[in-house]
Amino acid sequence: MAVYPYSMLGTPDKTRGAVSNRTGRFEALALERVDDGWGIADEELPPVQTTVQAEPAASVITRNNSPDIPFELSINPYRGCEHGCNYCYARPSHHYLNLSAGLDFETRLFYKKNVAAHLREELSRRSYRPSPINLGANTDPYQPIERKLGITRSILEVLAESRHPVTIVTKGALVVRDIDVLSQLAAERLVKVFVSVTTLDDELKRRMEPRAASPRARLAAIGKLAAAGIPVGVMYAPVVPGINDHELEAVLDASAAAGATTAGYVLLRLPGEVKDLFFEWLELHFPDRAQKVRNRIRELRGGRDNDSRFGHRMHGQGPWAELLRRRFEASCRNNGLGSHRNEPLTTELFRPPSRTPGQMELW
Repeated sequence: MAVYPYSMLGTPDKTRGAVSNRTGRFEALALERVDDGWGIADEELPPVQTTVQAEPAASVITRNNSPDIPFELSINPYRGCEHGCNYCYARPSHHYLNLSAGLDFETRLFYKKNVAAHLREELSRRSYRPSPINLGANTDPYQPIERKLGITRSILEVLAESRHPVTIVTKGALVVRDIDVLSQLAAERLVKVFVSVTTLDDELKRRMEPRAASPRARLAAIGKLAAAGIPVGVMYAPVVPGINDHELEAVLDASAAAGATTAGYVLLRLPGEVKDLFFEWLELHFPDRAQKVRNRIRELRGGRDNDSRFGHRMHGQGPWAELLRRRFEASCRNNGLGSHRNEPLTTELFRPPSRTPGQMELW
């Protein structure tokens, strides 16, 4: 299926992150829509509607071998994410569905069918060896459609039954809905939750992450999780030079005051088609500093727009990257925030689940 730049049709949808719907890398045909003189290019377009579709799940656990991330196993309950973060490194994954990394990624969503049953089957295999499973490695497990579908909730219930360790990364305040299950896991050192707080500025949040929870809601979620005895940290990610980097200390101060005990940060990454989507967004929202931001990104990435090398892609290189690291470490010290990689979760309590809920199984 060929797609065309949505921005050519008129004013971009203000409730979405991407400005366009660029053709995917695997498509042989691209369509371009132009103004034919009737003036429709200047008209404001109707809102882009979200569609949600089930997809079969042959397996649910993904194995990772990157030395840059602190987990080996992950589960992505959803493909695509309605939060609409313009910088999301997961956007290119939609091209494998013959869809665009632009608006398609945040409006054409997919969820795994019977995910709890598949997870039970995988955890109950005799060859399975437990290791902390991460939810949120690719797309947010608490994006808006989770409220209705409850896919993430079903995964947590199986993991709690199995006493299996899990880590969660989210921008969604909906995580507090599952405090009952998370508290069970926390009581046995089986869970850590990381709330991503990119900015404390509501207007900047609206531009960068149009359908994610507000900064206030995320800080409130940190407070509720901490009050329930659930280990919670803050992820200041991504750091975008010239856009939100000045807020580093303020974000860590506010998160620690809310109850966060650990922290981490990640520099903006622009793999594949994310680069063009991000710079298109940057020109629209920050035309006064777009070139300056791009120059700083290249300075951090050895003269390129992106650096995918292990050991470099998360934090960058050069004087500015070193200054950012020192600022982060100083703020962590001032707030008593530990590293998000410390205090590993236990795997010793794991017990394989039954393949049928509520049914005992002999081992």
